Amino acid sequence: MTTDALSSQAPPPSAAVRPVRTSGAAAKWLRYLRRRLIGVAAVLVSVLLLTFMIVHWVPGDPARNIVGITADPAAVQQVREELGLTQPLWEQFGHYVTNLFHGNLGTSFVDQQPVTDMLAQRLPLTAQLAVYALVIVMIVGFALGIAIGVLQRNQRGRGATATFTGGSSLVGAMPEYITGTLLIYVFALTLHLLPVQGGQGLKSMIMPAISVALAPTAVLARLVRNETVSVLSQEYLMTATSKRLPWPRLLFRHVVPNVVTSTLTLGGLLLVALLGGTVITENVFNIAGLGTEIVQAILQSDYPAVQGIILVLGVIAVLVNLAVDIALGLLDPRVLAREQS
Repeated sequence: MTTDALSSQAPPPSAAVRPVRTSGAAAKWLRYLRRRLIGVAAVLVSVLLLTFMIVHWVPGDPARNIVGITADPAAVQQVREELGLTQPLWEQFGHYVTNLFHGNLGTSFVDQQPVTDMLAQRLPLTAQLAVYALVIVMIVGFALGIAIGVLQRNQRGRGATATFTGGSSLVGAMPEYITGTLLIYVFALTLHLLPVQGGQGLKSMIMPAISVALAPTAVLARLVRNETVSVLSQEYLMTATSKRLPWPRLLFRHVVPNVVTSTLTLGGLLLVALLGGTVITENVFNIAGLGTEIVQAILQSDYPAVQGIILVLGVIAVLVNLAVDIALGLLDPRVLAREQS
């Protein structure tokens, strides 16, 4: 057989290389996912240990805290046995983990209701508030940061840029309870536009969502502003700008995709922070969510309720961060490349 015949039967170079590239990409993905899952498992174990040790880290005797200082020793001993505090620590932890795998988070000391039922009733309101706030943060923070970044890069609107810098610093440092109180005074008590109490429909969630979202929006807008200025300073974009390409094309084809990665990374962290911010906001607006429940449970020494709420919020935070890591790996190949280095 001639050399020409052999060469004519050989596959094209691209066909020979493609399976190797696919296999290499799959291997990178497996390594990336394995590392993330190992990290998630480690964090979940830490959350589990933390929630279990809450009862043991409480100053004094947890049983005495529950029944009161005037209770007789027999009542205190009975509560200690109900909590399992008379057993060795490792045996208590084993019972705790076994109950978790059976979906048993214990029973509230206050209303004798299973903690799982309480979570099923209150978690939807907390999740709803956090999602509304996240939508505000991502839309307003992203759009405002892009706009200010473009103005700053083109050396226009210096007054707007200075106002943004000062205003975002002030708003970013404002606690939720101050924001919520101001919103109630202006929009509920003065203008009578919105109801004071939240959790009773979409209209009643506007002020709580703004209260939770305001400070994170300022933080995200500043990050997006900095990323926008950095991207616009790249040589290829400066060349494209000199060729007078339309600004919408530059923004949506070059600037936005590069800024989205940083925004998505912070967005996952912000959702976790927003869940924490709902604790204060729910108490300001009297929303029957996990925030008000955990405050009441702490004041009433309702340890099973405290453990259940912290455990659920911790698991949600871990899963959200895992989802963000997976999304980053899909959207930005540089993430996988950094894993190799």
